[in-house]
Amino acid sequence: MNQTILFSPVGGTDPISNTNAMDGSMLHICRVYRPEKVILYMSKEVLDKQEQDDRYRYCLDRLALLQGRKMEYEIIERPDLIEVQEFDFFYQDFREIIVGITEKMDESDTLLLNISSGTPAMKSGLLVLQTLGEFDCKPIQVVTPMRRMQAHDHKDYDVEALWELNEDNQDNFENRCKEVRCPTLSALKKEEIIKKHIAVYDYRAAISVAQTMPSGYDVKYLEFLRLADARLLLDSVEVDKILKKNDFFRLPVQSGGGRIDFEYALILDVKLKRGEYGDFIRAITPLIVDLFEMVLKKRCRIDVNDYCSTKKKKMREWDERKLRGTEVLRRLEAAYDYGSFKVGPVYSDHLKILIEAYSKESHLKRLVGDLREVEKKVRNLAAHEVVSIKNETIKELTGLTGNQIMDRIKDIFAYTGISVKQEHWDSYDEMNQKILEMMDRK
Repeated sequence: MNQTILFSPVGGTDPISNTNAMDGSMLHICRVYRPEKVILYMSKEVLDKQEQDDRYRYCLDRLALLQGRKMEYEIIERPDLIEVQEFDFFYQDFREIIVGITEKMDESDTLLLNISSGTPAMKSGLLVLQTLGEFDCKPIQVVTPMRRMQAHDHKDYDVEALWELNEDNQDNFENRCKEVRCPTLSALKKEEIIKKHIAVYDYRAAISVAQTMPSGYDVKYLEFLRLADARLLLDSVEVDKILKKNDFFRLPVQSGGGRIDFEYALILDVKLKRGEYGDFIRAITPLIVDLFEMVLKKRCRIDVNDYCSTKKKKMREWDERKLRGTEVLRRLEAAYDYGSFKVGPVYSDHLKILIEAYSKESHLKRLVGDLREVEKKVRNLAAHEVVSIKNETIKELTGLTGNQIMDRIKDIFAYTGISVKQEHWDSYDEMNQKILEMMDRK
């Protein structure tokens, strides 16, 4: 029906203030939002004033005439309501009334709540209803013309004269309405849940909760949760698309092959922080192969690609023709008993042999040996058997904890030629902090 409906308690400065001859909150909202229907809530005191001179309907009729439109209004009378300071009463009464209003509305209708008229208990009752998030509505606050509290003076009230004197009847009147963004209790709870998911790097769960926020609720941070999720999936295309639109965050390694390897290493670190030890161990082999290859090229001046060819499914294998008669082949064959080295896929063990043969850096060779030992003792177990992998399991099998393994991965990056600073390892936490700050800025 595309109707705008206003529910408004009636207060002491309605309809026009006797102090400054300008709109009270109820009339001013009607002037600005032009609702098709106005529902007025009147206590005994207000009803007594209405019976004196029909002031509320009079001003609504004059406003409708001035704006050249029709306006329907309904009065909810509470002639026995004298104790206007009782919050519990208004909360229950307003809730029943608003339920009745919303049941007759469709999705195209808009419900406005006047939270500036009436007693403090009335205003609080409406705000609590909005905070609980039971109804889709807009709370409207109206600033007083003097930007301060006004006296409620009804002595010698002349509604006709006040209407003629009302400066708000001018075309250039000041709009003093403000839509109050009052977060619902359910929305606040959901955002706390989102923050907890972010703290443990579970962006997929955070996105699921963010997508259930109330309609109209500001979730600008949702796109950056999607960025974080895409980053954790190594979806560089989606990450770059979001970053291109927003100056939100800079990746530590911007481009080149080193970017993927560093982002992959950060993912391993996240798995470790989340206690996903099995996934951590299972995921290290691709990275170890890449790191060893980069180390071999940077520190030993040996490019594995010079001795390999790409087979089906883009798998690289040692090329017998390219290896024939080379020092690299001699080193590989010497490392295996009885010439058991066979051409085939490039494994980390092959690269370890070459680094140990060509490098003179003892610390580097220890790092390479430790990481290969981890892969050999734990990775195969985790990949091929149904077992529980805990930090204690890793320590028992390798002599190293998960954190110590990660430290060695971090250390070996210094030998790869990728420019990585120590603070870059906190990149996910930095990204999380930016998302949290965006949530709190709303």
